[in-house]
Amino acid sequence: MEKVRTRFAPSPTGFMHVGNLRSALYAYLFAKQNEGKFILRIEDTDLERYVPGAVEVIYSTLKTAGIEFDEGPNEGGDYGPYVQSERKEIYNKYAQILIEKKAAYYCFCTKERLDTLADSSGIRKYDKHCLNLTEAEIKEKIAKGERYVIRQNMPTQGISEFTDMVFGHISINNNELEDNVLIKSDGMPTYNFANVVDDHLMGITHVIRGNEYLSSTPKYNLLYKAFGWEIPKYIHLTPIMKDETRKLSKRYGDANFDDFLLKGYLPEAIVNYISLLGWSPEENREKFSLTELIEKFSVNRLSKSSSIFDENKMKWLNGEYIKEMDFEHFFTLAIPFFEKSSIKDKYDYRKFAVLLKNRIEIFSEIDEKVKFINEFSQIDPIWYEIPKMKLNSNIAKAVINESIKKFSLIDEWNEESLHNAITEIATKLEYKAGAVYSALRIALTASVVTPGGSVEMADILGKEESIKRLKISMSWL
Repeated sequence: MEKVRTRFAPSPTGFMHVGNLRSALYAYLFAKQNEGKFILRIEDTDLERYVPGAVEVIYSTLKTAGIEFDEGPNEGGDYGPYVQSERKEIYNKYAQILIEKKAAYYCFCTKERLDTLADSSGIRKYDKHCLNLTEAEIKEKIAKGERYVIRQNMPTQGISEFTDMVFGHISINNNELEDNVLIKSDGMPTYNFANVVDDHLMGITHVIRGNEYLSSTPKYNLLYKAFGWEIPKYIHLTPIMKDETRKLSKRYGDANFDDFLLKGYLPEAIVNYISLLGWSPEENREKFSLTELIEKFSVNRLSKSSSIFDENKMKWLNGEYIKEMDFEHFFTLAIPFFEKSSIKDKYDYRKFAVLLKNRIEIFSEIDEKVKFINEFSQIDPIWYEIPKMKLNSNIAKAVINESIKKFSLIDEWNEESLHNAITEIATKLEYKAGAVYSALRIALTASVVTPGGSVEMADILGKEESIKRLKISMSWL
């Protein structure tokens, strides 16, 4: 049985889009569950789109996601270089072999001539104009310094067919295939050519990529056949959609992995969620660790239909990870978000973290959850009208007044002493404990919704600030 070798071959054109990350993830999972090798190859032959620093972004993203390579630019391996711009001579060597086999040819057509080939819809298809140039004519043009490309010589009759592991049997009429460019005028290969040469030379057994390449695959297979090489197995993935009609697009800034991290998503939750965009597990569950995904992932459960990226669903999943997280780990991850929040350097982050751990889904919600404490302003007396607790503004006045006295006598300011004091206040005033707690919470925060009750809020505020706020609330009433 052949050793499975998969690859992830991104272009260094900016941030990591979740569609790219899913391709990398599936290729990684398939290799690992088959005890194979997973390779990183940087496809940087499109010099105009190259973004400095993008290779580092690719590495940092995949490291953060927990996806590791067996071979690559930094890892090394027996099939390098793993950066296409460093393999230019290899592509030119194989292009010459194709020319000798009549499977490719020089094309000297100018842009102006190519523009004349467009039909009424603006669609151009090359007409093989340069295919019949003699060897002498070719040498003469090259000697004159005329710019040229090398084109693939496509058959004009018959059909090309192959089997995809997701979509099954695919066939296309050869007369629909254009003589696409293999080597550009700058001497660099096109994606269409370089990926075929590299996949063969690097021993790739399974090509996993987006289904936008499904219709181009017959062209690639004709190259394999021209060289006499074995054709790899194909696994084409359906796109991830923004909605029913629009694909997620790297070009328009959709679904940037780094942006999700900045919002406070956990890498493992992002990876878990995108694994489900196009793959359905056999069991009725949605939370999987990377180790579990390696075990459970299967190509035969990949979908032929597109998946819609639902950030609310990913947010929910992220919240499940947070709930199950050890508190100390949660607190460590939460600190940077407290530091960026409206309570920076004002209150005890740990006390707030205890209250928020089961109340947030992503860490960037921390600021929204804590900002109420600094927005202490005029209370509407109607807030105290809670019939089911037998609470009204008159009862609130009595509770606040008694609490100011009682709180002033507390020496050890903590949750236990506050609970005891409030219990004594409820007993003395003969009010329901719930009414007392609610009245105090509103008076201390000037907010109807808080992440904790009156005891937690008073403990966070401290003795001096709590009494000060109770007096202000009393004046409002």
